Amino acid sequence: MPASSLGQLLLTGVPGPVLDSETAATFRRIQPGGFILFGRNIESAVQLRRLIDDLRSVSDVEPVITIDQEGGRVSRLKLIGNEPPNANQLRDRGDGALIERHGRITGRLLRMFGFNLDLCPVLDISFDDEADNSLRGRCYGNDVAQVIRNAGLFNEGLQAEGILSCGKHFPGYSRAAIDAHHELPTIALSREDLERHELAVFRHFAGKVDSMMIGHGFYPVLEKTQTPSSLSRAVITDLLRGELGFRGLVMTDDLDMGAILNHFGLEETIRLAITAGNDLAMICHRVECVEQALGYLEKVDRPSLDRALSSVAAFKARVTPPDPWDEEEFRRRDAEVWDLRVATLGAEGAARRSPEDGKRSPVEVY
Repeated sequence: MPASSLGQLLLTGVPGPVLDSETAATFRRIQPGGFILFGRNIESAVQLRRLIDDLRSVSDVEPVITIDQEGGRVSRLKLIGNEPPNANQLRDRGDGALIERHGRITGRLLRMFGFNLDLCPVLDISFDDEADNSLRGRCYGNDVAQVIRNAGLFNEGLQAEGILSCGKHFPGYSRAAIDAHHELPTIALSREDLERHELAVFRHFAGKVDSMMIGHGFYPVLEKTQTPSSLSRAVITDLLRGELGFRGLVMTDDLDMGAILNHFGLEETIRLAITAGNDLAMICHRVECVEQALGYLEKVDRPSLDRALSSVAAFKARVTPPDPWDEEEFRRRDAEVWDLRVATLGAEGAARRSPEDGKRSPVEVY
């Protein structure tokens, strides 16, 4: 199997706002399956579209081009436009039409730049809106029914505009006591508790979202060894694919998080990620390690590789090409974000800016 074809199993970050010649040559050689962009990649609307066009030009197979465009603080495009309301704010407003509208606006905006996948919606339940686990402001509900209703409306709006969706963070991360960006949390819930809450949501969405992101958590009731859910065959193959019947694309959360880096080397991480049942291994920040990761993929057993490659190809057959670039049209679509913000928060609330608005965070959550 050519090494370049195995690159289809890697979802990689990009170093900066411009695709320099050295990185372009590396990507041509590796042929990553997709690219995920962050604040470090965004300086202006024209520049962002050019970067995405360049990434597509070095790809022999149409790449997945993705981003975290949720709303509130996890809105990468607020660096060049308006900030959408977050999931909590839309939840509290209690108007389902606004949530569906948010999904449609987000889809139209992403199509303008050339994205084909949004890493949304968050399907975690907010048991505590103030919990310090990276999910503050990002959950669509405080119970199963509320998340199903609200996240479902966003998901339908997004898909209606030709952008594929991603449910996260399977199998449910909001009751983690610590942030997986820094360390692996243990989530010691009973199977009955998980079934009644977290898994009830993911079970509902198993046939509705296009992909699933596996979070980094250790669930003793699901996994006998202290293996993160993102690297666990019991969680991905047995539970998500087997019991829940999910047939879409499966990806890890960022393998550059402390929850993984503190416990596993790159070779073991890549092997476990694919043999566990993931189709894409996500390396967001250590872009210099992507070529090394490709070499480790060559050591993975052939049935696991074939399964993952087939899943990636099936997913890519459904991606939608970008809209023609038109800066005036971008401004019009961005104005829709502002109108939604006003409709959700009121004129005074919409005008109020949080301290993080317009800033590139040193640790970008996803």
